[in-house]
Amino acid sequence: MKSEKYHIILDAAIKVFAEHGFFQSTVAQIARKAGVADGTIYLYFENKEDILLQFFSYKTRQIFDQFQKEVEKANNAEDKLRNLVTSHLKEFQENMEMAIVFQAETRQIQQSEAIKIHIRDISRKYRELVGEIIEEGQNEGFMRKDLYIGLVKTYITGAIEEVINSWVLANGKYDLVSMADPLVDLYLKGIGN
Repeated sequence: MKSEKYHIILDAAIKVFAEHGFFQSTVAQIARKAGVADGTIYLYFENKEDILLQFFSYKTRQIFDQFQKEVEKANNAEDKLRNLVTSHLKEFQENMEMAIVFQAETRQIQQSEAIKIHIRDISRKYRELVGEIIEEGQNEGFMRKDLYIGLVKTYITGAIEEVINSWVLANGKYDLVSMADPLVDLYLKGIGN
């Protein structure tokens, strides 16, 4: 179990990264935001990149566990998909700084092999969860059996990412969670008549 100070530094870092961008942020800014001395940061983290990696590791595991719990509450594929999308949007809406870092910064911060590996791993797990829901929907007769599951996973995850990106670019000026039902309905009904 990590100490309280570790989590305070992580939270402060995400605020700083969201405000200034990862590359423009400094350890001194993070320390100031956390209310600790600069040197204290290095008791918990190797450098700024390690802070980001630890954040991704800690937060994505926590969020993914929450997604799985929400999916497990449902009894059928449609409700599982709806719970997953709603939970995903809710997690990001509740923490704008996290949304900014996940959505805006992860595209730029991939010079670290460790960060790349972590992002690929959590993306793979998420896509597997979506795939399981789609396969269950096919077995229930609720979803078409002729779908390419890989394409559907890309479609669903890409659409969620773009909905969150749009919300971030709009500075969170609308209820992100209200987009969950229309998004799931679009998945399930498509855009045809």
